[in-house]
Amino acid sequence: MSAWPKRIVLFLAVNLLVLVTISITLQLLGVGPYLTARGIDYPTLMAFCLVWGMGGAFISLGLSRVIAKWSMGVQVIDPQAARGAALDLVQTVHRLAQSAGLPAMPEVGIYRSPELNAFATGPTKSRALVAVSTGLLESMSRDELEGVLGHELTHVANGDMVTMTVLQGVINAFVMFLARVIAFAVSRQAERGREAIRFGVTIALEIGLSILGSTVVAFFSRRREYRADAGGARLAGRQNMIAALEALQRRYEPVGRTNAYSTLQIAGRSGGLMAFFASHPPLEKRLAALRQGA
Repeated sequence: MSAWPKRIVLFLAVNLLVLVTISITLQLLGVGPYLTARGIDYPTLMAFCLVWGMGGAFISLGLSRVIAKWSMGVQVIDPQAARGAALDLVQTVHRLAQSAGLPAMPEVGIYRSPELNAFATGPTKSRALVAVSTGLLESMSRDELEGVLGHELTHVANGDMVTMTVLQGVINAFVMFLARVIAFAVSRQAERGREAIRFGVTIALEIGLSILGSTVVAFFSRRREYRADAGGARLAGRQNMIAALEALQRRYEPVGRTNAYSTLQIAGRSGGLMAFFASHPPLEKRLAALRQGA
């Protein structure tokens, strides 16, 4: 529910790591079929980048659930041994997952953090993970929690992670292609050490262009948030979804323009350059869409 959802932060970070690792490995192995005595064979380079770019994105997706558990310290709840609040959480997730038509019940976990946050991730609808922060569990009412969980399960039901993976794969392909074309042009100007220069420029450009490409992912995420809000309203009730977003406003918006708000970023910024990197629309716009029945 934060401005950069945990599922997206983890996915982008792992994707960038995988993309750079692939490039370094291919360089060390001397794999570069697109380079000929005459220069770059562009059709071969395009195919090369598409294969490895898509591959990197889907590797990231396959690792998403494992990386989320490890990096966030998520403790997965055993439904058979759960008691009290943990059992209520599992039962609520499973009930909403059934209503969403998921083919299998997602894993449910809790991680320790004072922030009000929850996220859903996983490679398929049948292998999803829904995790909730202790801060959210302790601060939100049952109705508000249902709204949050309905929102996250809608992301799973809509296949947002898979769709984002395809999008990221296309971005990876463009990043790899542009990085290699530019690096080749730059290295040709050098009198010596061309291969080392080309390699260094390629890696630097892949990192920089990947960050720039994240604005495309952010745009996609902003559009999907409205759909997830609407889906959460259908699963948990419109008033519960509205109550969840209002709870976030009460918690974070009183600090307004302070640095604390900028750090927490519970909603996207409404203007300025950083608006292009915001993965969530502003809370007031999301609430307005819900109240209008969008």
